[in-house]
Amino acid sequence: MAEAKERVFSGVQPTGNLHLGNYLGAIRNWVNLQHDYDCLYCVVDLHAITVFQEPEALRASTREVAAGLIAAGIDPRHSIIFNQSQVHEHAELAWIFNCVTRIGWLNRMTQFKDKAGKNREKASSGLYVYPNLMAADILAYKATRVPVGEDQKQHLELTRDIAQKFNNDYGVDFFPEVEPLILGEATRVMSLRDGKAKMSKSDPSEYSRITMTDNADAIALKIRKARTDSDPLPESAADLAGRPEAANLVGIYAALTDQTRDAVCAAFAGKGFADFKKALAEVCVEKLAPIGEEMRRLTADPAYVDSILREGAQKAQALAAPILRDVHDIVGFLRP
Repeated sequence: MAEAKERVFSGVQPTGNLHLGNYLGAIRNWVNLQHDYDCLYCVVDLHAITVFQEPEALRASTREVAAGLIAAGIDPRHSIIFNQSQVHEHAELAWIFNCVTRIGWLNRMTQFKDKAGKNREKASSGLYVYPNLMAADILAYKATRVPVGEDQKQHLELTRDIAQKFNNDYGVDFFPEVEPLILGEATRVMSLRDGKAKMSKSDPSEYSRITMTDNADAIALKIRKARTDSDPLPESAADLAGRPEAANLVGIYAALTDQTRDAVCAAFAGKGFADFKKALAEVCVEKLAPIGEEMRRLTADPAYVDSILREGAQKAQALAAPILRDVHDIVGFLRP
């Protein structure tokens, strides 16, 4: 009998306008993970409504993100793709975790402070307990591995604290210890117009980002217009210090070609950015244009995308429901 694979859970916000940073920072890694793990990939629409969303825009963004995952290579036959609100066990377990988590723990969450800013008293209570729902997302499936970025590490630590406290409170060894999945050198993609700012869909300039729906011409144009400096490329990546735009483009090339930044610098050492941008545009078009074409095809067929999400939710619920039944027994709820 084949040994059971470890279970991976990861989620993505349905914010629409997926871009190169989303692809290199997360989605491409998720594609590779499905070969070695049992993977659940969730469009986290419950998380999205911690700030107000226009209903039609939320539905469209949920479908768009699902289409992006599929177009990038996540195979619904091997991985479970679904949207969070279709599996009620997420919200139910989150409430139980609300009752386990200490307020002091949530007060330490830096992401709430960053998002709420000076309007803390006007922020939704959902935004405040967001980390408990994230813990429920993971533990509803007893996932043991979670690919996380730097901004989510604190939430994963809280997930481990919640699991441990639940186990201790009820005298059980039920929820597993969740470990971050480290996927090699992090790919942090910056704006094509400002190498000190992250690539973001909220930037007013379309030329600051390459979106996953861009066609070949748009990709090439944005690379040509990307801000650089007048110096040639150095022999070593260490010499890119103080050159944020140059470092960003080298990093993108390295990520898309699965090379180190040092290897890219060595290959282009002494050359100017006219030559390098031409090579980078060719790589970007080769890797990204087919994804964009497939994504546009999928978004034009919302019924198909909905069917993938619906089938994924059924598979996800089949995994989560028995775990939640056990939680009910542990907590002391009467079964219907």
